[in-house]
Amino acid sequence: MVALPFAGLPQMIKHEKAIETLRLKGHRLTPQRLIVLTTIASGDGHMGVDEVFQAAKKAYPYMDIATVYRTLHLFKGLGVVTEVAIGDRLHFELTDPNGYHHHMVCRSCNGAFNLSPHYLSEFRETLNKEFGFEPDLEHFAVSGVCAGCQRAEKEK
Repeated sequence: MVALPFAGLPQMIKHEKAIETLRLKGHRLTPQRLIVLTTIASGDGHMGVDEVFQAAKKAYPYMDIATVYRTLHLFKGLGVVTEVAIGDRLHFELTDPNGYHHHMVCRSCNGAFNLSPHYLSEFRETLNKEFGFEPDLEHFAVSGVCAGCQRAEKEK
C-alpha cells in the first residue's frame, strides 16, 4: 500500500473525524474504505469518481470502480463526504466537521474554489435583520467567472 500525503492539517483533521464517524455509526474501516477516504483527504478537494478511482487504484491495485461508487455512496450517507455538482460532473470532498461547505464555481472552466464561511457572515446577518429570515448557508455555491478565465478572455 502506498502512503498518500495529506493536503494540510485541516484535511488531516477531517480525515480523522471521518474515521471516527464511520466507527461510531457501526461501520468497519476496511482497507478499501480507508484508501478512498485517504485519497480524497490527500487530494485538492474536489475529486470526481474517476479521479478517486485512479488514485485509489495506484495505492491499492485490487480496487475496482464499483467499490469506489459504493464507498462514496456510504460516505455521503454518513455525512463523511459532500457531493458537489460542478458542470455536468459530480465531485466529492471531505465534509467540514463544522458543517460549512461554500464554493465559487467558474461557469467558464468549471473550476470550484472553496469560500471561507466568514465571507457569508454579513450576508446571513443582513437577511436576518432586514427580512427576519434565517438562511441555511451550510452548503452554498455562487457561480461566476474566475480570475484566470477573466484574464484569458481579456488576452484574446
